[in-house]
Amino acid sequence: VRTTSATASPPTADIMMASASTRGDMLRVRSQERSVRDNNISAAKAVADVVRTSLGPKGMDKMVVTKTGEVIITNDGATILAKMEVAHPAAKMLVDVAKSQDSEAGDGTTSVTVLCGAILEAAQKLLDKGIHPTMISEAFLLAERKAGEYIEAISVSVDLTDREQLIKVASTSLNSKVVSANAAVLAPICVDAMLRIIDPKVSTNVDLRDVAIVKKLGGTIDDTELIDGLVFTQKAVKVAGGPTRIVNAKIGLIQFCLSPPKTDIEQSVVVSDYAQMDRILKEERKYILDMCKQIAKTGCNVLLVQKSILRDAVTDLSLHFLAKLKILVVTDIERDDVEFICKTVGCHPVASIESFVAEKLGSANTVAEEATPESKIIRVTGVPNPGKTVTIFVRASNRMVLDECDRSIHDALCVLRCLVKKRLLTPGGGAPEAEASYKLAHFANSLGGTEAYCLKMYSQALEVVPYTLAENAGLSAINMVTELRNRHAAGETSAGINVRIGAITDILEENVLVPCLVYTSAIALATECVRMILKIDDVVITR
Repeated sequence: VRTTSATASPPTADIMMASASTRGDMLRVRSQERSVRDNNISAAKAVADVVRTSLGPKGMDKMVVTKTGEVIITNDGATILAKMEVAHPAAKMLVDVAKSQDSEAGDGTTSVTVLCGAILEAAQKLLDKGIHPTMISEAFLLAERKAGEYIEAISVSVDLTDREQLIKVASTSLNSKVVSANAAVLAPICVDAMLRIIDPKVSTNVDLRDVAIVKKLGGTIDDTELIDGLVFTQKAVKVAGGPTRIVNAKIGLIQFCLSPPKTDIEQSVVVSDYAQMDRILKEERKYILDMCKQIAKTGCNVLLVQKSILRDAVTDLSLHFLAKLKILVVTDIERDDVEFICKTVGCHPVASIESFVAEKLGSANTVAEEATPESKIIRVTGVPNPGKTVTIFVRASNRMVLDECDRSIHDALCVLRCLVKKRLLTPGGGAPEAEASYKLAHFANSLGGTEAYCLKMYSQALEVVPYTLAENAGLSAINMVTELRNRHAAGETSAGINVRIGAITDILEENVLVPCLVYTSAIALATECVRMILKIDDVVITR
């Protein structure tokens, strides 16, 4: 018994060993958590650094080459990130944030990515100080709400009937794009397009599907125009000498085929003699002629035929009959365009010949084929109720400029939509970020403890936008941001970086105006993404 008691360890030693073991496990877990967070933050920051040089009117463009060899030249953050092959799950979150900003505000996609990277860097420094991620996350949420309030405080209300002010807003969006030299042409077109489809007094949103952007190679961007009606990039089908211009058009849109019927199953028919063959051809001819006569009987003189993937939508025989009946035919209408066409000319899509009646026809004053430098187009003008839809007909000398022009017009329309949603205008040029940064740092001084420290780091992170604007314009970033901070401390709330003359000026006087929603949305989405990344402490891979 004495021997046993001598070899047994005392109970206190067991407890000490167990606690040491538990402490070791906890340290290993914390080390793993830190490693996962560091990896996630590094991956997200790497994505932010890619688009950082594209920020602002003096930002650089990126040449994106796809797998198929297609070349895209753009400085639109959402487009660059969407085309990038991102493998890391945390980096994909930044791509999703840029997409969210694009759908919510339409502009500020580069800003939201750069902000996200800067706030993550601030979070990394706080984590290295030993501050718990949850405390950082809650402090950042408070900072985001306060920043939104400060930005709204320096914003000015806008009147949607003031066309000149709206043109300034659209120009600010276009000035940071590849097509900035043509902003004077494109900005009024975007503003007029939006004003035609909304009621400025009561509208709270804009359905951008009511604005069709039709692209055609040939000419220059200055040839871009706004049309109350439709533009088809196809030529009128005149194989059999059909008409190319119709006045007082009655427009029908069919979703069935003007060609001989085929069997439902794959099979072949063997014809043994010429009499049977002649009979088949006569029946085909009669079948197609009856369909064409029924279309003409309704008074239809312009026929739009939806693209068919199963069989030929039209045949030479049906085109011959339609030409004899003086009906202008446009083929290969895309399924996605059907709703817009129906809304514009007031027609209804018809799925079978039996239901093709006069009540389902639309109308227009003129449908005419026009020559362009490259080929021909069909223009539909004088639609019955203008104001429901408009078409922006975009021209450019090469495919890359044409695509970039399309993206730039879409961004400008989205910026104008932001004003309809929230009728507040904010000065650009890094002014709102500088003001929010100064006010947040001032607010942090009224708090105490860890929260105040987190808010100060967040306020410093907001200065990344004016810093990057100055850096991309080739200015001394430190001197510019220091002077900007002093101006805002002196109460100049609309002081910002004027990259054209390389100085700090009153941005409102320079007419650099951005919808408030672009900034508040960018800060909210960037903060939300950072908080989500901070909360991740492990990566679980499933098979």
